[in-house]
Amino acid sequence: MKLLFGNKKDDLLSRLKRQEPAAQKVFYDQNVKKFLSISRSYVTDLYQAEDCVIKAFCKIFKSIETFRNDGSFEGWARRIVVNECLNFIKSRKTVFYLDDINQSYLEEIYEKDIAFDFNAQELLDQLPDAYRMVFNLYVLEDYSHQEIADTLQISVAVSKTQLFRAKEKMRKIYFQQQKALKNEHY
Repeated sequence: MKLLFGNKKDDLLSRLKRQEPAAQKVFYDQNVKKFLSISRSYVTDLYQAEDCVIKAFCKIFKSIETFRNDGSFEGWARRIVVNECLNFIKSRKTVFYLDDINQSYLEEIYEKDIAFDFNAQELLDQLPDAYRMVFNLYVLEDYSHQEIADTLQISVAVSKTQLFRAKEKMRKIYFQQQKALKNEHY
């Protein structure tokens, strides 16, 4: 396939700023899978995640003039996708910053018992929204706890607690899955 715009990202960006449909299609085709993967890490339902991606693309195309070339265009667009997912989760009003984990629950970890053939998306899907949002922002988006607190309008302490609890919950889910797999094989 012949490249429409050559290899220059600046060329694609300038065409996007002129609202050229061909440029929008190229940008969409280049990024839709990546953006859906980002969205799925926040939103468990595939169809709702797709809706978030579509809304994000609309916002990107509508507000592209606000991109000031301060950082990377990809980073700017990714942030729009993340924010769209966060807005979707907040709009459902199902985010509770409470814990349902028994803190006394600890499983010993033996390196030989750990299997590395697990699906990370399945683990993320089982986390409560509050845990998943903080975990993703911290681990995937590299936000500081202060940035997470500002974005989600929570305290830094709550951000740190949610991250800790998300990791514990994922560990618990992982070991439950491993036990179930072991029991199936014996």
